[in-house]
This record gives sequence, C-alpha cells and structure tokens, in this order.
Amino acid sequence: MSSLPSRAALSPRSSHICLCSIPSCFATFSPRAGLFALTPLALCLAQAAMAQQPSTPAADAGTAAPQLQEVRINASTEKDMGFAPVEAQTASKAPMRRLETPQSVSVVTREQMESRQITNVQQALQTVAGVSPVNFGRRGFDDLNIRGFRSTESILVDGLVQSPGMWAKLQPYGYERFEVLKGSASVLYGQVQPGGIVNAVSKRPKKEAINEVGVEVGSFDQRTLQADINRPLSESGKTALRINAHVSNVDDPTQFVYRKDRWFAPSLSIDLGPQTDLVLFATYSQSQWMRQQGITPYGTLLPNRNGTLPVTMFTGDPSFGGYDVQSKTVGYTLEHKMSEAMTFRQNVRYETEKGTGNFVSNQALQANQRLQNRQASRQYMDYDLLATDTSLLSRFEALGVKHQLVTGLDARSGTSLLASRTCRIGALDLFAPVYGMQATCPEALTQDAPAKLTVAGLYVQDQIKFGQGWTALVGLRRDWSTTDTNNRVANTQTRQKDNATTLSAGLVYEFKPGWAAYGSYGESFLPQSGLTFGGSNFVPETGKQWEAGVKYEAPGGQVTGALAVFDLVRENVTTADPVNTGFSVQTGEQRARGLELELGADLKNGWKLTSAYTYTQTKVTRDTNAAIVGKPLNLTPRHTLTAWATYKLPQYQRVTLGLGGRYVSEQIGSYPFTLPSYFVADASISYVGENYRVTAGVKNVFNKAYYDGAINANVVSPSLPRNFSLGVTYFF
Repeated sequence: MSSLPSRAALSPRSSHICLCSIPSCFATFSPRAGLFALTPLALCLAQAAMAQQPSTPAADAGTAAPQLQEVRINASTEKDMGFAPVEAQTASKAPMRRLETPQSVSVVTREQMESRQITNVQQALQTVAGVSPVNFGRRGFDDLNIRGFRSTESILVDGLVQSPGMWAKLQPYGYERFEVLKGSASVLYGQVQPGGIVNAVSKRPKKEAINEVGVEVGSFDQRTLQADINRPLSESGKTALRINAHVSNVDDPTQFVYRKDRWFAPSLSIDLGPQTDLVLFATYSQSQWMRQQGITPYGTLLPNRNGTLPVTMFTGDPSFGGYDVQSKTVGYTLEHKMSEAMTFRQNVRYETEKGTGNFVSNQALQANQRLQNRQASRQYMDYDLLATDTSLLSRFEALGVKHQLVTGLDARSGTSLLASRTCRIGALDLFAPVYGMQATCPEALTQDAPAKLTVAGLYVQDQIKFGQGWTALVGLRRDWSTTDTNNRVANTQTRQKDNATTLSAGLVYEFKPGWAAYGSYGESFLPQSGLTFGGSNFVPETGKQWEAGVKYEAPGGQVTGALAVFDLVRENVTTADPVNTGFSVQTGEQRARGLELELGADLKNGWKLTSAYTYTQTKVTRDTNAAIVGKPLNLTPRHTLTAWATYKLPQYQRVTLGLGGRYVSEQIGSYPFTLPSYFVADASISYVGENYRVTAGVKNVFNKAYYDGAINANVVSPSLPRNFSLGVTYFF
C-alpha cells in the first residue's frame, strides 16, 4: 500500500486553596480511560509559595479597592490581524514576545489567510520559512514537512494533540491563527516529531458581536457557504455564544476526484466572575472524498516509450469507492486567576473519529510501461482520545530576577483502530483506461490490531529576565507512555512502555531596542510501535536541535524580522532490516541543517508584506541501505522563497490588491527521480463596502505545470493548474 504512515479575586494567603473550589481541577474523567488526569497539586503549592507577595497595609475606608485585571482566554483582535504579529504563545504556553523567544516561531494571522483565500492548512503555511510545500496527491490529509522532517502528526489544536488518525483535515475558517514552532518541542508538548509543531488557535466567544456570512465559488465547481456568528449573552459580554459553520463541495482537475466537507463548531463562554473564564466548545465534521493518489512518473515526469500521459488521469477506480469520515469533539478551557501573580489553567478535549476509506494505489509499472499494477485497500477507522493539560502560570520576582514560570501535567488516553483489507484489482492500461474493474477482497481482515495509549508528562519551563535585556528560557519534562496492542490477526498481545526526560534551554539578549540575538538547544522524543525480528520493542525516536539567530521588532510592531540557523539530528530512525525481509531495525540517523529568513510588515502607506527564504541541507547519515547514506532526504528542496503583499490603493481606500509568489528549487521526489524547480504566482483584489467584502483571486496565475510531491518511486503528484475564486462576505 502506498499510503504514508499515518497527527472573586483571592488574597495571596488564600490563593493556594482555590483548587478545592473547582472540582474539575483535580481530575478529568473519561468513561473509557477512567480517572487519570490528576492536577499536579504539589507543583501548584510550590509555585504558590514562590508567588507570595508581601502583605500591604489595609486601605483606608474611603479608598476604593484596586481592580484586578481580568483574565481573558479569547485572543485579542490585534493578535489575529496584520502581517507582522509580535506575540505568540506556543513556545511557552503563555503570551510571549517573539523577540524574546529563543526559538523560531512563526504566526499566520486571520487577516493573512483571508487575503490569500486559503482553503487548507498547507496553503496557509506556504509563507512560513522552514515549512516545505509537500503534496501527496491531494489524498485528503494535512501533509506537512518542517525543517526537512515529516510533521503531519504534530498539528495541535489549542495546544492539545489530536487523535493519531489525522483523517479529518482542519478547516482554516474556524481558526484565528496558526503558530508554527520549529524544531524539537517535546518539553511542553511531549510526543511530537522533531521538525516542529503547528498550533491551530480556534475562534472563541468574544465580548463584541460578530455577524458574517460568506459565499465563495471557484474553479472545479467549488461552492462554499460559511458563517461566523458571535452573540454576547450578558451585559458584560463575558457570557457569549459563538457559532462557526462551513459547508463546501469541490471537484478536481483529476477525473472522478471530489471532496465534500461539513463542519460545525459552537462555543460558549460563561461568566463565573471577574477572575475566572470558562469556555465550553464542540465541533462536528463530516468529510467525503475520492482520494487523488497521483500518477506514474513514466509518461509525465520521465519518458514513456508509449507516449505522454495526461496529468489529470485517475489511476484508481471510482467504482471501488472513496472516503467517508466523521469527527466529533467536546471540551472546555478554564482559566482562574488565583492572585495577581498566579493563574490556574486547564484544557480538556475529548474527540472521536470514525469512518471508512477505500482507495486504489499504484504499484510498480509493468515492463511494457503501459500496464499499471495496482492494489486496492479498504480501511476501517475508529479512534477516540481524551487529552488534558493542567498548568499553573506564575509571575514573580526573586533576587532582582523576573520569572514567568509554567508548570503542569498533560495527559491523554485513547484507543485507536485502523483495520484494513488488502484487495486484488487488475492492472490499468494507462493509454486506454477502463474503469469499473471488480476488486477481490478477502473475507478476513488483513490488518486488525486495536491499540490503547496512555500518556502522562510533567513539565516545567521558566522564562527568566535579568540584567539589561537578557532573557533565558529553560525547561524540563518527564514522560511516561504505555501502548497495549491486541493484534487480532496474529493473535498476539503486546505492551510497550516508554519513558523519557527531555530538556530545552535558550538565551536571548536584546542588545539594542528592537534587536535581539539568541541561541537555544531542544530535544524531542517519539515512541515507535512494532517489534524487531528478535521480538524486542523499538526505542523512541529522538531529536536534538541547536539553533541561533537574530530577531527584529520595529517600534510599534510595524515590521518584524528573523534570521535563524539550525542543526537538527533525528536518531533511532526505523529502517528496513537487511537480513530479515519484512522486519525493521533502528539504525537510522538523519540530519537537517539550514538557514531561515522571515519578514513581516504592516506599513502606514497601505502596504502589508510577509515573506520568507529557507535554505535546507538534509542528508541520511546512517541507514541499512548504504546506497542512500549521504544523500538528501526526499521532498526537501535546498531553496524556497516566498512572498505575499497587499496594497490598499490611496485614491480608492476600499480597494486592496494582493500579489505574491513562491519559488521552490529541485528536490528528490523519491529515488531515483528528481522533481524540477518551479515558480508559482498568485494574485487577488478585494473591495470593502459598508457591510460587505468582495474578494476575487487567482492561484497559479501563469498556469505553471509542476510536481510538488511524490509518495514513492511509483507515484508523482501533479499540482493544481490555474484556478479562480470569487467570495462575498456580508456583515450584519
């Protein structure tokens, strides 16, 4: 199968007892997982002691008590607008200036997404340095590479990991922004891939009313209807209801390929007093699609003795069926301000994913280069996951040094099942295709191994400010992981236990107002399922990264910039066992080194700009296949350059023009072929009326034919040709 591996204020004296007043703070209960997510009370008490402030004399009777600042979960409008955001929260689980963060973190705001009319996460991150524009044939998932390594399973939502299936694509319309933290990030997030993580920040209720409905139509019979409604339900606006909805149908230039999405996300904030914010949320998603798996490189990218093939050819079989996947989530986000110096936080999300998937994949092309061998697969998915993150955020000063300390426990438990039947189907004559072939599927499942995962991680991270312009960020984490697998085909049960300690450390020096230099070190770990030929469990894959750079933030935040160099090593990579066919060993090591440049600007003369340049040098440093040692990794272009700018016409303030493009150098698609370099340009124009906005856009303006991915040596992925879209949003 050619699919990829499966993403009332409290006095300081009494602040430490606030946990007892909120039962949910102690534990989270799942009908399947049981009582497992205990609040780290010992850490809370330790921080409470550090956060004590000296008592102050009682205020005079005639003096009004000072008003404590209200804690808000909702992202501010400023964070979600503009092309030069100055703040992000993913690197520390708390708002922090990007200038003071000793690691590369990029932000794609709501305004950027709307100006580019993006429809998926891959498009949204095209302007981020270090993120490769990888594509696996529009197979229906959010495929991403960051700093040379696969990061598809490291897409988080509101700081919490998703279920391991990753079958449901994120709908960008439902998110305020995407934050990309590059490099090893296990200290705060546990089991993640070494290249980096993407954190999608959801739209949540706001104090102000929001009412918008939008319609968009475009190429390939695209039809989209979406709405964002926010209603304050109390005078203060702290109780509010927000509903986001998105419905879309779209076809594809490839024959028979289509996609239908239905997505609904209500959220409710509840007023529990000036010191507490609580948001309840849920989502429902249903997607149906026909998988576009790609096409043979022979007759497209490479010569074929029989002639040239159209890149719009479908090499599967529509009669075999497609995908139908349903996803549901429910949860809450709680923040309670225990004192001026301490905030208790808990995020909880329970999600399920169920569905079926049918697809036909390409095997080796026959020697006549005409008949395409194929394999058919029927998949059955059933996932559930309860994820929690409970933490304390403390701010205090000791010995003249300022601290912002985050300590916490994140835990998750869930079950996963990806069962399948491997079926036989006839070869396709690429030059005279006939569809509707009968597939022969076995009665018994080919793969049927449900697994239960239980993970817990204790973490602590401290942002320390000292001296003149110095900021340090140090973190430590301890993880425990247990996976129980019941292989019902082989009739075996296995238990795999892993634990790991990871650390991170970084130092930033603001040597001049708005200019900072930094250096950092970070680690990651990711358990690997499976057994060696000798029956031993695989040890976790690990990542280690060194990074250094310079950052800039103009006064007022109108311009931001960053330069980073990094050296990232991925160890314990699973590779083919050279002696025992069908088994794997862990002798692999891979390395990525590079340089990244990013620039964002919100200029007063009407211009806004985001741009990035990435130089990435990857190679296999150790593998059982000596032929690939020393060679670059697949789908890692040496150079990428991207830019997107908008300009508001001074004489017609209601009109904004957008123009941008991206260049990607050649890259190894899958040995033995290389994907050629390409340049693609996009453009847009929008008009804002009194209560509406009209935006028209075109992607791939010059209709460039190129290939932006390859699953394996049998398949390349043609890109989308020129396509248009026209959207109208009505505000009321």
